[in-house]
Amino acid sequence: MRVFKFGGASVKDAAGIKNVQHVLKTVGYEDVLLVVSAMGKTTNALELVIKHYFDKSAELNAAVQEVKKYHNQILLDLFEDENNAVFTAVSEQFADLEYFLAHNKSPNYNFVYDQVVSYGELISTTILSHYMNFMGMATQWLDVRNFVKTDANYRDAEVDWELTQANISKNVKRKTLNITQGFLGSDPNNFTTTLGREGSDYTAAIFAYCLNAESVTIWKDVPGVMNADPRYFENASLLNQISYREAIELAFYGATVIHPKTLQPLQKKEIPLYVKSFINPLLQGTSVSKGVDLEPYLPCFIVKRNQLLISLSSIDFSFIMEENISEIFALFHQFKIKVNLIQNSAISFSVCVEDKFNNFTALNAILSKKFKVDFEENVTLYTIRHFNDSAAQTVEANKTVLLKQVSRETMQVVTKEV
Repeated sequence: MRVFKFGGASVKDAAGIKNVQHVLKTVGYEDVLLVVSAMGKTTNALELVIKHYFDKSAELNAAVQEVKKYHNQILLDLFEDENNAVFTAVSEQFADLEYFLAHNKSPNYNFVYDQVVSYGELISTTILSHYMNFMGMATQWLDVRNFVKTDANYRDAEVDWELTQANISKNVKRKTLNITQGFLGSDPNNFTTTLGREGSDYTAAIFAYCLNAESVTIWKDVPGVMNADPRYFENASLLNQISYREAIELAFYGATVIHPKTLQPLQKKEIPLYVKSFINPLLQGTSVSKGVDLEPYLPCFIVKRNQLLISLSSIDFSFIMEENISEIFALFHQFKIKVNLIQNSAISFSVCVEDKFNNFTALNAILSKKFKVDFEENVTLYTIRHFNDSAAQTVEANKTVLLKQVSRETMQVVTKEV
């Protein structure tokens, strides 16, 4: 079995849905499992619904209606007959969402987040499955929450591999076109969980691992894995083939083309990963597999914007020792703040972090009791794998360099725009 993942950009409108069908007809769809994200910017739109819900805003209903309107237009563009069963199926899913918003009693933001945003994937796969059936391509729609079991760490759930393996190996039908949702799972009480933003790639890897799949293909709007994001760098080059190790390094530092958790289960079973273009599906794309390192050794640029640079120093000029650093990292873990760079001296400790849950204010209140805390908001972290002087100059030009760290293979630079 082959596993294909299609992200939100590939199914953002009716033309995108039709193109997915074209891709499947071009490359074959027998014995394939599709993992599909929410359509376009639906997750963002549902996050706005959640905001209005917690703010008890009068805009809540209007925000839900916007999501409905967006999907209904796609349905009207795809299906000539409004009596098609897909209209009822999607309507029922929106009714379930509205029922939850009206009757939920939990004040836990992360719990509510997972229950609400999950409708993006559930609805997108429902529409895609009905369209494929409508076009004569029989599908099996799977509710991923019956397969991927996790703990109850909402918004960043950990997979229970033993239960997940048993569910997938016993219940996924071979020799058919299966369609399921990325990003989602369920906890021991069958409440919906999510695997972290951009977790659909990880879902594809989970199914591939449990099915001993032939390969995983991530279909993108780019030709494959590039050595730089074309939005930020001119003359970005395609990497034809890279090793698992190099891909893991790139993902670890923040390359967005592959989710960081995706590669580990694939590497364990040596399942090849392909990153290909859904615009030109017959192009070679990028192959990620065992043994072959980056060819050639091009500098690879990774950009992480909206970072926070925190500098901690001891109030009494005493050394910052291992026990201090251990305590600091325990707090970062507690407040779900991701550390992307570390640098320390005798009496100071600097970190570049990502505060995606907006917890720094609360963390700062605790840190300030023991340390002098300085911070710089909205900085940019550049990572260059296989850097050279020219690559470094490209990153540092017309910027204020706040921190730089260099190892044999990798340079990281925290900058502020001049």
